[in-house]
Formats: sequence, structure tokens, C-alpha cells
Amino acid sequence: MGDTEAVLVLDETGFVKKGIKSVGVQRQYSGTAGRIENCQIGVFLGYASRHGHALIDRALYLPEVWANDPARRGAAGVPENTAFATKPQLGRQMLARAFAACVPCRWVTGDSIYGADYALRRCIEEGGRGYVLAVTSRQRLGFKTVSDWLEDVPADGWQRLSAGEGAKGPRLYDWAYLPCGWLEAASGWHKGLLIRRKLAHPELFTFYLTLAPEGIGLSDLVRVAGMRWTIEACFEAAKGEVGLDQYEVRSWTGWHRHITLAMLAHAYLAVIRHAADGEKRRGRSHGRSLAAHRTRSAAPAVASGLGPTAGS
Repeated sequence: MGDTEAVLVLDETGFVKKGIKSVGVQRQYSGTAGRIENCQIGVFLGYASRHGHALIDRALYLPEVWANDPARRGAAGVPENTAFATKPQLGRQMLARAFAACVPCRWVTGDSIYGADYALRRCIEEGGRGYVLAVTSRQRLGFKTVSDWLEDVPADGWQRLSAGEGAKGPRLYDWAYLPCGWLEAASGWHKGLLIRRKLAHPELFTFYLTLAPEGIGLSDLVRVAGMRWTIEACFEAAKGEVGLDQYEVRSWTGWHRHITLAMLAHAYLAVIRHAADGEKRRGRSHGRSLAAHRTRSAAPAVASGLGPTAGS
């Protein structure tokens, strides 16, 4: 599924658990449940290209109460050299591994937890990739918050574009882009602010900080922003099809073994699906070519009176 235009996607998912002995478990917010639950949190790196999407890296979030409790760490088999790391720090580690492995990609996207982290944005910039990273309305950009920059968008500065196909068709929003030429960027690159407005609720906005090669248009940035939802599809499929969340292990090693094998199974299915879709497309193309060939072959026969007639 490799593609030089692919997008790396950062996100996390929760694994609801009972008790206090499963490694990394505590009462914490789970976006999966939409509330505070007793759960583990895994941070994941997804890969999304025109050929499909899959999960390619993972890290278990170890809360500070776990990181600072030697007895609890020892019982769960947490390696001694494992220190507390925030979710953005775990994300940076996974991005660094992907860049070092020369994973073909051009972009990185993620939600506001990752977009707000300057060090993560810097990591992407130094890796020679662009980003479209969500931030909260309180994120500062220059001397103002990103929400304050709305006043700089002209009335005709909005374009209605699709962020990709959803379950109910194109995900249409109004989009605006403000270039930030005064922000430092490498030669051939530019930074900006991408703003998304909901059609049904025009008072609701989502903001993205962007880093893009010169010449990239608004539709390209919107496409990358829309790729963030592919990792949600990965979580849903991996939990539903290969049991990503179906485990009873408690240890650090057990968690990583189960998650890694589930990711491998999910990636295998994604590749098989892509190959099957390719066979279908080739089959349809061959069928059209064969029909066209038959039409061309029959035409001279009909013209010469050798083909079937209206009365035959």
C-alpha cells in the first residue's frame, strides 16, 4: 500500500478494563467511550494512502502514577528503562521510527493533542514532511489565538469542499486558509492556518496548523485533513475483525505481543482487500475491452451483409 503521497495519522484508543493490575490501567478519559473510564490507552500510528489504510506502530501510554511506582511496574513487567512519556512524546517516537525506516509518505495529521505540541511539529518539519494538525481554538498563532484569526477571513474566502467520502456520502464543509508567511519555514515550504466550518452549524469551527510545500492548494490540505478519519476506521475494523481489544493479558510484554499480532492480521487483511479490489477493477476493464473488441469485429460483418439481420 506504499505511496509517496501517503499520510501518517496519529491517534489513540482506549481499552476498558476491570481492576488495577493490567499494565497502565487507571481511571482516565477514553475517546472511545467518550467519558472517563477505568482503561488502558494505546497511542497508534496509522498509514493511509490511495491504496488503503492500516496501523503500523503502537505504544502503550503509561500514566505517571504507574511510571513512579516501582512495585507496580515490576509486577507488570515494565522494562526498567521505560520512563513516563506524554502522548505527543510517544507520537514523536513513532514518527521518528517511521522516518528512519523510510516509510513512503508526504504528510502527517492528527488531533489537537498532537497538533498543540511544538516539538512534534518540529520533528515532522525536520523529517522533511508536511503536516495538517488540528489544534484547539485557544492555540496561539503569533500574537493572537487561532479563533481570533477568523476576523481576517474575507466573506468570499470560504470554499465548499469534501474531506472525503463518509458513510452518508461526501463529508462537505466550508474551508478557508490563511497563509502565515511570517512564520519561519524551510526553503520551499510555507506555514498557514486551515479553518473548517460546519454547514449545519456555521458557528462551529475546527482549526489546523499546516506545513506544506509551495504550490500545494487548499484542496490538497483538505484531503490530508480528511485522512485523519482513516485511523478511526482502522480501530473499528481491528477491534471488530481481528480482536484488537479482545485480550486478558496484564503484563507489558503480553499487551505488546497481542496488539502487534492484531495489527499484523489487520494489515494483512487490508492488503488482501486492496489486491482483491485490483482484480475486480482489472476484470471490469478486461470485460469492457472485450466488449469493445467484439463490437469492432462485428461492425464490418454487419456492414457487408454477413452479420445478423433484423429478420434473422
